[in-house]
Amino acid sequence: MSHVIEVSHLTKRYREAVAVDDVDFAIQKDKIYGLLGRNGAGKTTVMSILTAQNFATRGTVRVFGEDPYENAQVLSRMCFVRESQKYPDDALPLHAFRTARLFFPNWNQDFADRLIAEFQLPMKTRIKKLSRGQLSAVGVIIGLASRAEITFFDEPYLGLDAVARQIFYDRLLEDYAEHPRTVILSSHLIDEISHLIERVLVIDQGRIIMDEDTDTVRGLAANIVGDSAAVDAFTDGRDVIHRESLGRVASVTVLGALTDADREQLRAAGLDVGPVSLQQLIVRTTQHAGTAGEAHAEGVLR
Repeated sequence: MSHVIEVSHLTKRYREAVAVDDVDFAIQKDKIYGLLGRNGAGKTTVMSILTAQNFATRGTVRVFGEDPYENAQVLSRMCFVRESQKYPDDALPLHAFRTARLFFPNWNQDFADRLIAEFQLPMKTRIKKLSRGQLSAVGVIIGLASRAEITFFDEPYLGLDAVARQIFYDRLLEDYAEHPRTVILSSHLIDEISHLIERVLVIDQGRIIMDEDTDTVRGLAANIVGDSAAVDAFTDGRDVIHRESLGRVASVTVLGALTDADREQLRAAGLDVGPVSLQQLIVRTTQHAGTAGEAHAEGVLR
């Protein structure tokens, strides 16, 4: 297994706040990752450190086996596109693409021209006067057309409407199939990108709480629905990460793969079982982790 990024004991502290807390993980070559988590979980901080736009307080980062800081050979092989990307006030999209073409050795102008047409990007409008969606398109085009060996997308596509986001997803998959590279997507639109990502990294309160292949993640939980008493009997002793009830009916999300015996027990009890979407699982898992952390903190304080 070939790793293009290796992170060990990565910690980032801002005075009293810990943004990234003793994190270890590795990123495989030519795979699409979803870096997921709540706002403020540490996702952007991690990506900024990996691309040498921020500094670690402690720990080591290796990209292509080297420290990326002030390392032009490493940095030219990565592209980091973020929602808050800044450009000179008088710049046109044309200027941004010309600069990108100089910086990224794998830049493909034909692909960039195709994307410009598909996103209907006005090339003669100054970037500072573009709409939020048009500004997002500039970043997306750079991220795709750069064909960098590692590309980070830190939610730059949030400003795109549904049609434009679908264009982004379709072109990413098409070009990835023809030109494999490592892609890290950070997004709150988890259900929309769930068909894209091959591996899931979930960060919560600065810690990695999930690092699994997407197919494995989909089997990590199940939703049990039915009579409250029967649901409680079945879930007793299991790891319940979410529970809702309406009258005598309960809906419970449990962690752990169900065995054949479990499914037979569910049928006998008249309970329905269904899959949990990737978005539901991430939301429920981070909620559960947060609640557990608060409970632990309360116990320590007491």
